[in-house]
Amino acid sequence: MNTKSLGKQGEDIAAKYLCAHGYRILSRNFHVSIGEVDIIAWDEDVLVFIEVKTRRSDRCGTPGQSVHHRKQQKIARTADWYLHQHHMEQTPCRFDVIEVYLRSDHTWKIRQISGAFESGNSR
Repeated sequence: MNTKSLGKQGEDIAAKYLCAHGYRILSRNFHVSIGEVDIIAWDEDVLVFIEVKTRRSDRCGTPGQSVHHRKQQKIARTADWYLHQHHMEQTPCRFDVIEVYLRSDHTWKIRQISGAFESGNSR
């Protein structure tokens, strides 16, 4: 399985996980010129912007560690664009990372890091 299809499967697994935990998904792979957000979903009254990272192991660090400061800034700017486009600037929101692992026995392990980073804006 190549990296692109592994990532797509990881996003599908993450979306199912979120739905099973009461999230309502609004958008997947929201893309504008400044960046992309993998999943945008409601968690009760909080809008959550979610970056999904899928790996086979932690050999090169955890998936969440790959969401470095520059990537966080791109996600936050994309989230601001989404909020503005949908007239939701006052909506409480947070930024999560979901780590998805494909284990050697072909099962999946999921770890959600809620509030993984801040946007840098006052929200």
